[in-house]
Amino acid sequence: MMTIESPRFGRMAVSPEKIIDFPRGLPAFEDLRRFTLLHPEGEAPKYFILQSLDDVEIAFHITDPAPWGFSYQIKLSDEESALLGEGEPGDFVVVVMLISTDTGGVRANLKAPLVLNLKTRRGLQHIFSTLDYQLSEPLS
Repeated sequence: MMTIESPRFGRMAVSPEKIIDFPRGLPAFEDLRRFTLLHPEGEAPKYFILQSLDDVEIAFHITDPAPWGFSYQIKLSDEESALLGEGEPGDFVVVVMLISTDTGGVRANLKAPLVLNLKTRRGLQHIFSTLDYQLSEPLS
């Protein structure tokens, strides 16, 4: 069991089976490799929080892209497949990061989704070089 002191969420105990490893880190955060998923208390969450365990100051809001009217069919490279490890199609999920806009809304980063292997607890950010698609909607 690992204990962290998050400035946003306070003291948290994180069990090893709740840790997601990003072997390459995330762009601009390459040194941050261990994360855990949190969600707000109450009803079924609209979003999750990807909390860094390597730097507790860093946390990202992530969500399923379907409510944004988007679904992915991602062809992973051999390198990406090796990083994520073996799994059945149901072991993999694709989520997108949410970014606050200057107008108080939220933008989904559809060009660089996260691919998570729930079986191996590994993830990566897949960046499309040709996707030019953006949706924005107010956070409700």
